[in-house]
Amino acid sequence: MTPAGAGTARENGAGKPAPATDGPILRIEDLVVELPGPHGTRTRVVDGVSFDVPRAATVGLIGESGSGKTMTAQAVLGLPPEGATLTGRLLWHGEDLLAATPARRRAVRGREIAMIFQDPLAALNPTQRIGRQIGEVPRRDRLPRAEVNRRVVELLDRVGVPEPARRMRAYPHELSGGLRQRAVIAMALAGNPALLLADEPTTALDVTVQSRILRLLADIRAADGLAMLLVSHDLRVVSHVGERVVVMYAGRICERGPARDVLRRPAHPYTAALVRSVPAVRTRTAPADPLPGAPATPANRPVGCAFHPRCPLARARCRAEPPKVREVAPDRWSACHFAEEVPGS
Repeated sequence: MTPAGAGTARENGAGKPAPATDGPILRIEDLVVELPGPHGTRTRVVDGVSFDVPRAATVGLIGESGSGKTMTAQAVLGLPPEGATLTGRLLWHGEDLLAATPARRRAVRGREIAMIFQDPLAALNPTQRIGRQIGEVPRRDRLPRAEVNRRVVELLDRVGVPEPARRMRAYPHELSGGLRQRAVIAMALAGNPALLLADEPTTALDVTVQSRILRLLADIRAADGLAMLLVSHDLRVVSHVGERVVVMYAGRICERGPARDVLRRPAHPYTAALVRSVPAVRTRTAPADPLPGAPATPANRPVGCAFHPRCPLARARCRAEPPKVREVAPDRWSACHFAEEVPGS
């Protein structure tokens, strides 16, 4: 179901839509991403996804591998895989980025919307010093070299890199995993974005470093008034920093709403199963209850509800009819025919 009530974009003197002051900073409406498959087929890896990212808020996008969460973030950034086709609307301050010119999309990418990638070592160029990579965006503004270097040192210092003037001369392989991730965050902040897309930003880090990076992201978001779309498979990560949650499965949305409500009283069997599999989200004493079976993917999506082969509530209707996302309580949305029967909902 498409969220209602988009803000209206206005034109500024340059003919570019000025930011709308009402409504969410990003509205995704009926997003479809298709990738080429074997023998001329196409696979719908994101299927009719709709949700909002409110201003200055963190939205957690949760799902197992193959759920379409990373592909959704890549579509927002304008960097889908080669051969992908996108339909729907990506309303950035009310401006549809899917209908924008390539030049406009490039202008948005890295400045207004920036991404923190999952693997910092892969995101960084191994042949260039850290400072040069972080300084790429300031150099586009034709700033003097001394000013660019000052900005790089300032960014590295802000994200907690010790001895930033020295570290900016290091190559990626000379830094620890935690420092590389901080450098990637500094790169994302270099353009003063209004929205950060964080794709599994702590996956490759140990638990202690994960906690520090999450705290850093939360502090930056609060200080700068940024919005953040946090992509993760880990409910614990999202439960710590997210105000809202969107749960995806096999390319579709299962559930969305306020994080506290969704994680405490799930309205979809898949969300409930995820919560049970991570007891720390609900209680520290309950034993883990692993989610049975293998996740469906867009390439092998079952007929009807994609979750029905793993669902304890599944009935004949679930095996035949894909459920629509519907409002089951104020600001609570679920794609389950029997959402009201989910234990704890």
